[in-house]
Amino acid sequence: MWAIETRNLRKVFRPLLGGKPIVAVDNLSLKVPQGTVFGFLGPNGAGKTTTIQILIGNVYPTVGEAFVLGHRAGTLAAKRKLGFLPEKFQFHDFLTAEELLRLHGRLAKMDGALLRKRIDEVLELVGLAERRKSRIREFSKGMQQRIGLAQAILHDPDLVILDEPTSALDPLGRRRAREVVQYLKERGKTVFLNSHLLSEVERSCDEVAIIHKGRVVKQGALDDLLVNRSVVTVELKRVEARVLEAIAKVARKVQPIDERRVIAEVAEEDDVPELARAIVEAGGALLGLQAHRETLEDLFIQTVEGEDK
Repeated sequence: MWAIETRNLRKVFRPLLGGKPIVAVDNLSLKVPQGTVFGFLGPNGAGKTTTIQILIGNVYPTVGEAFVLGHRAGTLAAKRKLGFLPEKFQFHDFLTAEELLRLHGRLAKMDGALLRKRIDEVLELVGLAERRKSRIREFSKGMQQRIGLAQAILHDPDLVILDEPTSALDPLGRRRAREVVQYLKERGKTVFLNSHLLSEVERSCDEVAIIHKGRVVKQGALDDLLVNRSVVTVELKRVEARVLEAIAKVARKVQPIDERRVIAEVAEEDDVPELARAIVEAGGALLGLQAHRETLEDLFIQTVEGEDK
């Protein structure tokens, strides 16, 4: 059983006053393994939010099916196992942190000693234990996001969907959020994470899916997607055709940046000395080489730009 499974999911919004229908999700098929931290990535307008709204039951698909932990998305059985932090969160600001969590716990049919215990635990996890009696209106945006994270995990759900959970957090807050995600993973929970902070996704996620124009265009384990791929910035006194030809014999991809710099992608780091040797033998005036392992941001940009061509 998958934590999340979508089958040929399609959502078309039709304007009330006529106009061209908007295809938000287009034949999206996705499988998220249980017990993983899964990154759900894509540019603005790719269909991420619509997909999440279908998974939590707020929007119905036009075509296709979506399942959450074996239950059809939107059913009560699915919602009971689901925790959610929306991107545009808004809480009752006249309540204290403790009162807000008690309200959400009661809505989740929690009560008594278990609810009190969980409130203590989640406030400690998100670093707000000392502010439990403070009203939400007194919280900064980052603190409100952390109390939102606390309510998402309060009822101990098996699947937690986080929509831009670190957008309002400072570096210390982001570290705290990573610790919460790691805590959930260690307890066998599944975390479905949508974020534009790709460095955070790379540090936290086991697998990712990149969607574009409503479709999954790349999916897999991060270790597989980024393995053995190094990008080298080559600085020359002058970029010349014969030097580019020499680089192309070693590198898998070559992209001139300007009159002095070239980006070369090699299969592995061991190819970098060979790249330098080829440049010198071709008569290139090599000023410097800077190699770095391809990041998730590199992969994301290459994937999306490749789909747009």
